[in-house]
Amino acid sequence: MKIQVVQSKADLKKFIFFPYQFYKDDLNWVPPLRTELRNQFNPKTNPLLDHCNTCLFLLIREGQVIGRIASFIDYRAVDFWKEKISLFGYYECIPDKKASRILLDAAAEWLREQGMDSMRGPWTFVSEEWGLVVEGFTPPPVIMSPYNPPYYDQQLTAYGLEKAKDLLCYYMSGQEGYQIPDRILTLTDRVAKRYGVTVRPLDMKKYEEEVQIFLELSNTSIIDNWGYSPVTEAEAEAMAKDLKQIIQPKGVVFAENADGKPIGFAAALPDINSLLKGLNGRLLPFGWLKLLLGIPRLKSYRMFALGVIPEYHGLGIDSLIYRALYEFLYSPEIWMEINYVLEDNYPMNNAIHKLNAKPLRRYRIYQRDL
Repeated sequence: MKIQVVQSKADLKKFIFFPYQFYKDDLNWVPPLRTELRNQFNPKTNPLLDHCNTCLFLLIREGQVIGRIASFIDYRAVDFWKEKISLFGYYECIPDKKASRILLDAAAEWLREQGMDSMRGPWTFVSEEWGLVVEGFTPPPVIMSPYNPPYYDQQLTAYGLEKAKDLLCYYMSGQEGYQIPDRILTLTDRVAKRYGVTVRPLDMKKYEEEVQIFLELSNTSIIDNWGYSPVTEAEAEAMAKDLKQIIQPKGVVFAENADGKPIGFAAALPDINSLLKGLNGRLLPFGWLKLLLGIPRLKSYRMFALGVIPEYHGLGIDSLIYRALYEFLYSPEIWMEINYVLEDNYPMNNAIHKLNAKPLRRYRIYQRDL
């Protein structure tokens, strides 16, 4: 086994598309669109890379790729966290302890050479995809969610990587008879009346303006969350452009106070992963048609963001936004996955428990001193 640093276009192609071979017999893995994966590694389409230093590694045995890993430093995050924390991600490896150690050694050594104090991950070049699945390997992952074999946890812990934080995932299912509890309906009615709060869906006619509101609310409301670093305008615009084709206006909502000022938001994306099965990441020849016809009919969603500005914390506004989003999207077949929630975000977890959402998965982020 030997490490090979990705330097050529051919190397990069091997790195990006290794999972299609690695997971070909795993029925729970959903092949992402190949064009979307390429864009993650292209500075022209992924503004996050503008403030990162990266190094990609392949693990080769007898001419075949058997593993990969990325090391990178997000300098904006380092400045914001005020700690020399570096990142690793895109980890894939055969079930072999030696192979795992070789990969992680390569990543750690490169980060050490850059003067970093610790390594954290798995982390990707996309801000919504963090962590390793450690509980809840089924059902298959929803849109922009990680997936991995169960043995990865053992490989990372054997290397001395320890749990830094767990991210929790919940679900609500109309097919299982889910209904918002009456006490929550009563509570949120009172909250709306008392504080003059209304919740409205995204206005696609003002899409660019709405993206700016979303960015400002996001950077204001979750700035103190663990692992967060401010999203740049370029990153928000790139994400908005990528998601515009699949967003349903009722899946992105804004809470406004009596003066019409935005004070909170939530976003749920249609789970196109159910449509990507069988396409092997390709839109041609007929994949694009399957997506075009299928997206409007989807009843499955990933709720991936919710925030309330600090001056409105603790007033029940989050429950009001949950309720509005669910009611906007409701159908008897609805599946809503709330993905992710920090394990120690007690107000958010408490609100979700009161909504009678059920636990589904647990993702883990690891860290180790260098």
